[in-house]
Amino acid sequence: MTRTLFGTDGIRGLANVEPMTAESALRVGMAAGKIFTRGNHRHRVVIGKDTRLSGYMLEPAMAAGFTAMGMDVIMVGPMPTPAVAMLTRSLRADIGVMISASHNLYQDNGIKLFGPDGYKLSDDTEAEIERLMGANLSDALAGSPELGRAKRLDDAEGRYVEFVKNTFPKGLRLDGLKVVVDCAHGAAYKVAPSALWELGAEVVTIGVEPTGFNINEQCGSTHTELMQEAVRKHGADLGIALDGDADRVMVADEHGALLDGDQLMAMVGEAWMKSDRLKGGGIVATVMSNLGLEIYLRENGLKLIRTQVGDRYVVETMRREGFNVGGEQSGHIILNDYNTTGDGLIAALEVLSVLVQSGKPASTVGRMFTPLPQLLKNVRFKGNSPLQENGVLSAVRDAETRLGSTGRLLIRKSGTEPLIRVMAEGQDEALIEDVINNIVDAIERAAA
Repeated sequence: MTRTLFGTDGIRGLANVEPMTAESALRVGMAAGKIFTRGNHRHRVVIGKDTRLSGYMLEPAMAAGFTAMGMDVIMVGPMPTPAVAMLTRSLRADIGVMISASHNLYQDNGIKLFGPDGYKLSDDTEAEIERLMGANLSDALAGSPELGRAKRLDDAEGRYVEFVKNTFPKGLRLDGLKVVVDCAHGAAYKVAPSALWELGAEVVTIGVEPTGFNINEQCGSTHTELMQEAVRKHGADLGIALDGDADRVMVADEHGALLDGDQLMAMVGEAWMKSDRLKGGGIVATVMSNLGLEIYLRENGLKLIRTQVGDRYVVETMRREGFNVGGEQSGHIILNDYNTTGDGLIAALEVLSVLVQSGKPASTVGRMFTPLPQLLKNVRFKGNSPLQENGVLSAVRDAETRLGSTGRLLIRKSGTEPLIRVMAEGQDEALIEDVINNIVDAIERAAA
């Protein structure tokens, strides 16, 4: 079965426009409820959300869908995506739901689903949910006495904060460290500062005043300038920028210079290797990760396994091949010794633990390798993807010829937005920029 609603990270779109309407959310809840109603026990679902306005519309709609199928609903309010994954397991729920559009602005929203094991659903299960959304489910509705109930979990924040703190090495503290944390006015605006402060850090906060309209607005992991400037202004030891649902993180050293996901994976991977904790003999990353990371790992006797873009595919490979460190250049860092999905706060604490144990600044321990020049440009389009147009194919062939064996070219359609992502890397920065611009021009002409 093929999927049309689900992309690389759940369902996503403009709020109150299909498929991000109350009606569709209701149908998702009913369809998922039918699939995950298994056995005779009292079934339950955990629903979390970020801080965007449309969450007030989608949350009760999904709750109605699940209760109609006889499932009890536990609503945890604004909480990070990884917290929902954790609580799904902790509360022995049959399914977990996160209502979020991640790093997108407030106008968008999305639905991410987790199985009872806390992992994102497989492509096949998502396809089956799509099929059932268009089916007549009246025969599957719960009888009046079996309808589900909905309630709020008042201590969800505290549960997650304690869970996160317990991943920090025993006996270590953040006393004496000043940390800037940008929560993007999103789901972690309470839990991230609390966890850092309770571990001993002096915390400077940004993006902790959500209005329903300002999530990810010129802040967070996709707009790190505020965080970088705050690090320099306050003389902080580290800067942390989370995205709207806090499943990804970008870090800045004490000079405000960025450390992306590739550097963070290398940093954690090496630390875990030295402490004999690294599994699989390397890390798992996507085709977007810099070639410099692959060279660095190889030189240190480690391997890099690449997957298609999407943290779910990284997780699937990690589980199948026995790795415990993986992620994406964009800041999804998966440490599956701790959690089943990317967790920006846990990844940040892992970086801080390396700083504390080394006694060295982030600029020293976090700059693991010199990245090869890499350029990424996004091209927005309407209608069908223009990638198969003759002009685009010709530009791609020309670029591959010019790059030869010294570079790498990757062109793909985004799984969450109507964008074509064009990336190239290699040793010749001028050549990379030229071939990227030629391809972008060809795509724009084809899409016009």
